[in-house]
Amino acid sequence: METGRISLRVADAEDSLAIAKLHAVSWQTTYRGLLPDVYLDEEVERERIAYWAIRMSTPTDADRLALIAECNGEAAGFVFAERKPESRDGVLLDNLHVSKHYQGRGLGKLLMDAVEQWTRNLGESRLYLFVLEGNNRAMKFYEQQGWQFAGSESDQMAGIPVTARRYVRSIAAA
Repeated sequence: METGRISLRVADAEDSLAIAKLHAVSWQTTYRGLLPDVYLDEEVERERIAYWAIRMSTPTDADRLALIAECNGEAAGFVFAERKPESRDGVLLDNLHVSKHYQGRGLGKLLMDAVEQWTRNLGESRLYLFVLEGNNRAMKFYEQQGWQFAGSESDQMAGIPVTARRYVRSIAAA
């Protein structure tokens, strides 16, 4: 088991490939049985690489946060959040993914804590996120961290209808 020190840093365009690969592997592992196998096996990595290349090529501004977690130079996880001014729930925690090798070691909580501090610094007091219904491990993780279920929304992923569960969390002021 890896025992190196975990470090967090702001991600930039050069990190887009590492982020995309973490994201793709996370979906391949987590969404097996929820999304079509052909999509997970043949399309998701290419799609995530294109997605993150575009997303990370946009300069980071005050309303977006992208952090990458590393252990001994290896990408171990990442988080992406952004303030959505039109949202009644404040800041969207859009992505939080941890490599399977590093799960259960507090890395997800570390990334979430960083987003919460950033949210406070923006003067916001609420976060929200979406979890694909059937992703029981993620739902349990967020619920253990104090997130509250706030309803479901229909969506499409990989060409099929899915249900996304919305969670919200109020955070204390700085």
